[in-house]
Amino acid sequence: MTRNDRLTAILDLLAESGHVEVEDIVTRLAVSPATARRDLDSLAKQRLLSRTRGGATTGSVAYELPGRYNRDDHAEAKQQIALAASELIMPGAVIGLSGGTTNTALAQVLSTREDLNAPSNRPMLTVVTNAINIAAQLAVRPNIKIMVTGGILNPRSYELVGPYTDVIMQKVALDIAFIGVNGVDPKIGPTITDEGEAMVNTVMARRATDSYVLADSTKIGKRAFAAMAGYDFRRLITDSGITAEDKAAFEASGTEVIVAKDD
Repeated sequence: MTRNDRLTAILDLLAESGHVEVEDIVTRLAVSPATARRDLDSLAKQRLLSRTRGGATTGSVAYELPGRYNRDDHAEAKQQIALAASELIMPGAVIGLSGGTTNTALAQVLSTREDLNAPSNRPMLTVVTNAINIAAQLAVRPNIKIMVTGGILNPRSYELVGPYTDVIMQKVALDIAFIGVNGVDPKIGPTITDEGEAMVNTVMARRATDSYVLADSTKIGKRAFAAMAGYDFRRLITDSGITAEDKAAFEASGTEVIVAKDD
């Protein structure tokens, strides 16, 4: 396990109960107590947790997420997808992140990448997002430039939507957009439960040179209320739970399917 993988795993452990002990890290990650303490100290310096005697808590986190972010639904698959997506992002890139739990996992991975946090007089990554929880998550990273789109807040998802968001999005150019969805179907493509979010996702994807839909395999074949009209759906990143039949169906419709590696 690399150091970045360990840091991400520690934050996942912390998310389970709001606190973690050095002994938990030693047992769960098979590392020495000294390594566990160094990792906790590193995360504390990054303001991603608060150190306590013998462990750490989430006391430094300045916001609380809606229920769907607090549930650990398919967290392992989403982490695998996030790691696969992260490999596509080079230092200096300008990326778009829509809301959703998988993109939140991607933001966490990016926040612990050493190459994106190296000292620099210019941004090592620029992130355009309509999700205020993702913006808050990355705001403590001084070498990551954050642009929030503006708009009307959807309190169920922490995403900004509406005409103001669309106006801002029309003024940016992205290298890569990563789009979170509620369902994805080989015939009608990605779908979202909220029509406002679907519109923002479409605009974000169309402003990017390349765009990827991120969806764990439980969303394959499912359809939500709003389609991403006008979006040329060509790339999907999912986990190994996708069936051979579903993968073939996507590929037959012209969509490249990237299957994230299991840990």
